[in-house]
Amino acid sequence: MNSSQTRLTLILLLSPFLLWLGLLVIIPHIDMFFLSIREKVAPRTYETSLANYAEFFTEPFYWNTLARTAFMSILATVLTLIIAFPVAYYIAKMLRGKTKSILFLLCLLPFWVSELVRTFGWMILLRETGVISSSLQWLGLIDGPIEFLYNDVTVMMGLIYTSMLFMVVPLVSTLDSLDDSLIEAGYDLGGSKLSILKEIVIPHSMPGIISGCIVVFMLTLGNYLTPILLGGKSSMWFTGQIYTQFITRFNWELGAAFCFLLLIVSSTIVWLGLKLSGQTLASTVAKS
Repeated sequence: MNSSQTRLTLILLLSPFLLWLGLLVIIPHIDMFFLSIREKVAPRTYETSLANYAEFFTEPFYWNTLARTAFMSILATVLTLIIAFPVAYYIAKMLRGKTKSILFLLCLLPFWVSELVRTFGWMILLRETGVISSSLQWLGLIDGPIEFLYNDVTVMMGLIYTSMLFMVVPLVSTLDSLDDSLIEAGYDLGGSKLSILKEIVIPHSMPGIISGCIVVFMLTLGNYLTPILLGGKSSMWFTGQIYTQFITRFNWELGAAFCFLLLIVSSTIVWLGLKLSGQTLASTVAKS
């Protein structure tokens, strides 16, 4: 096969991805940007302006909501990593054969249904007349029904639950490639569990940690269903503000500006995370 045929084959193989990227990602983002810098001055009359961005920065409620959403998303990502890492290590290094496959399959089972169904499951458990409140009353531990929904703790639980798989899978993949003899050598040289974890396990699994954190953070930051359903109208999640501008107020220009601001914040946080960890996006994707 000559170079021209190789180039043609490569183009044909990449064309579905490039078409998807162009039609569903690049073009909509370009259109969204031009929409965000448009200001309505009269019916069907618009002019180019940064008024929508100025409105965001001059209204404390908007940027406080974005800052809160970013902080909660970072916290959810860290907690998901703390919970998922021991699970992934146990699956990758402690189990063998069929047991390993079964436990990994159990991690996948909740994701066979939609996020909406899983969130409603949490609502059934945690509502005032739900399973947990009723069980505590039956056991005599509480005198009356308790509403466990509509608070930050519940939102955090839902975010961690809905994104756990996206942290476990890359961690299992990277930990699977860790040679057991390296861990054994660490113990033979007098290393403690903590030192082996710090010097061998975590550095080796860093690509999986970074890729998992990026995916979980992006999904959490852009999540709408879980914060709104579990946190209620007072959840103060920025995607709720975007929904309000687009659907409730029909202010597509301000909603588009909010979308771009969310994209800028998420990209900046991911970039800072890569810089602080000493990783690059290309190497992280390749290794994980």
